[in-house]
Amino acid sequence: MTEASPAFPAHVAIIMDGNGRWAEERGMVRTKGHEAGVDSVRAITRECARLGVQSLTLYAFSVENWKRPRTEVTQLMRYLQRFLIEERAEIEQNRVRLSAIGRIADLPRSVRRELARTQELSAKNDGMLLRLALSYGGRTELVDAVRRIAEDVRSGRITPEKINEATIREMLYDPHTPDPDLLIRTAGEMRLSNFLLWQCSYSELYVTEVCWPEFRESELHAAFESYSRRVRKFGAVKPSRALGLGEALLHPLRAARRALGGES
Repeated sequence: MTEASPAFPAHVAIIMDGNGRWAEERGMVRTKGHEAGVDSVRAITRECARLGVQSLTLYAFSVENWKRPRTEVTQLMRYLQRFLIEERAEIEQNRVRLSAIGRIADLPRSVRRELARTQELSAKNDGMLLRLALSYGGRTELVDAVRRIAEDVRSGRITPEKINEATIREMLYDPHTPDPDLLIRTAGEMRLSNFLLWQCSYSELYVTEVCWPEFRESELHAAFESYSRRVRKFGAVKPSRALGLGEALLHPLRAARRALGGES
């Protein structure tokens, strides 16, 4: 795959799963899997930028991840801080803009400082947007949005009957970036895990058994090729396909006879 096709995802979101499992299968501590996963982040970010993806959102640390053992959380924050510092040259070279969504205030001060610095340094880049979901949860995002709307109602800035989907979207962490076209999950689990619940309502899903530390360009290309074969209908149907389906549903016996050549 060398260039964007008409059926090419503008926004890709990834649930980077399987780091701990990958490490444990190799007799290593779980944090070694997270460390190895940084190489995949670098490779996939670089390839998405090269192919022309407009936005890449990575589920880096969820609100539920705070429940993990303290030593693991501490090490994850160290990896994150190091990533934000060491990847600045890579981000600049690929003209990537960095942003973050989630309850950023929950992160350690040192991580917030380096995050803000990397965002500032990359703000004028004109390439792909790389969004890190940090201390993020889809339900948490919706709760925070509802609270903001409730405050607007209480203050009189909006009335309840004026609330619609656009109102809710405006209160999300990043209301301006278009929704993901493709959601990739590694390590084979078939669930969303509280990731972009509002935004992924119509995203195409792609699940691979490959754990995140081994997810590289070839796996990304396979996901894109799968996406290119999808028919995105957003709840509607194509007339030609709807006719065949409708006939099969409304006249199943007649359709079966025709298929067998017993009725013209």
